[in-house]
Amino acid sequence: GISPLGQRRRLPTMLDSSALAHPTVYVSAGRRGLQVELAPTDLLTLTDAQVAPLSTR
Repeated sequence: GISPLGQRRRLPTMLDSSALAHPTVYVSAGRRGLQVELAPTDLLTLTDAQVAPLSTR
């Protein structure tokens, strides 16, 4: 996958709606082996992501 953060240009980003039920999530921080923990709402703000039910579970 491609990190939603640390890219030269903003890429379309989708966030599964179930992520909003958690206080924090971990995402790739733009470099192999580097993750960042942040609130899902902060991820939405930083990436301008769209929220949708993406998983089948």
